Amino acid sequence: MKSLSATFTRFGGVMLLPLIVALVAFVLIGRPSSWMTLTIAGLAMGMMIFLMASGLSLIFGLMDVLNFGHSAFVSFGAFIGATVLAALGIWVSGDSAFLNIAALAAAIGAATAFGALAGWFFERVIIKPVYADHLRQILITVGALIVAEEILLVIWGGTPMPVPRPAILTGSFLIGDVAVEIYRIFAFLLGLIVYVILHLTLNRTRIGLLIRAGVENREMVEAMGFRIDRLFIGVFMAGSALAAMGGAMWAGYQGLITPALGSELMVMVFIVVIIGGLGSIQGSLLGALMVGLTTNYVAFLFPKLALASTMILMMIVLLWRPWGLRPAVKG
Repeated sequence: MKSLSATFTRFGGVMLLPLIVALVAFVLIGRPSSWMTLTIAGLAMGMMIFLMASGLSLIFGLMDVLNFGHSAFVSFGAFIGATVLAALGIWVSGDSAFLNIAALAAAIGAATAFGALAGWFFERVIIKPVYADHLRQILITVGALIVAEEILLVIWGGTPMPVPRPAILTGSFLIGDVAVEIYRIFAFLLGLIVYVILHLTLNRTRIGLLIRAGVENREMVEAMGFRIDRLFIGVFMAGSALAAMGGAMWAGYQGLITPALGSELMVMVFIVVIIGGLGSIQGSLLGALMVGLTTNYVAFLFPKLALASTMILMMIVLLWRPWGLRPAVKG
C-alpha cells in the first residue's frame, strides 16, 4: 500500500484526480463526442468557479474569516458586467473583433473594479469589527448577503436579465464531429491566465511570500514587524475582485441571470474551497476542476444524482483527506 501511495505521489498525486475522473467517465459514457463535449463544459465551468473560489480560500486561510457574503460580489459582478455589455450593444453585436473585445474588456474590467472597491468597503465596515468571532461573522455576512440581494432587486428588478455575448464569442467550431463553444474555451483560458498570475504572485514575489507565511503562521509574521492588517485589506479586495470577475463570466455562460445568482452559487463555491483546502490556490483550482467535471459527467450519466453530486464528492474527499486535497497548512 505504501509503495502504491508513493508511486501515485511521484506521478502527480492528487493533481491527477481530474484526469482520473475524466478517464473513468470516458469508459462509462462510451461515446467520444459526448465525452469531449462534457469534458470541455466541465473544464470551463471549473475555471469560472475557480475565479469565485480562489479569493475566498485565501480569505479563509489568511484572515480566518467566514465570509458568507462572498457570493454577493459574484451577483454584483454578473449584473454590472451584463449592464455594461447591454450599454455597449453596438460594440457587442458588431462585426468588428476589436470592438467586441473592447466591450468584453470593459464589462469584465468594470465588474472587477467594483468588486475590489466593494471588497474594501466590506472589509473595513462589516468584517473588521467581528474579527476572531466566527459566530458573529456568519450572522453579519449572511445579513449582508440578504441586503445585497435586496439592493440588486431595487436596481435591476426581479425579472431575469438577458446577457448578450460579444459576437466574437458566439457560436462554436468543430473538432472532428464535436462542436466546441467558443465562450467555453475563452472561459477556460481566462481562468488559466488568472491561475498563472496568482501562482507567480504567491510564489515569486515578496508580497506573495508574506501572504503564504501569514496563512501558515499569522502571529510570526506580525512578530517580524509586518503590517498584517494591510495584507488583510489587499487579500480581501483581490478575493472580492476575482469573485466579481467570475460572476461576470458566469453571467455570459448562463445567458440569463437573476438576483439569486450568488446565493445559488454560494454552496458550490464553499464546497470547492473545502475540497481544495483552505488558503491554497492550487487546492482551489483542483477542487473547482473536480466539481466542474463531476457535475457535468453525473448530470449526463445519472441525472437524478446531479444536484447531490457535489455534496457526495465533498464527503468522499473529506473521508479520505479531512483537510482537503491541497491545503496550505493542516490544522
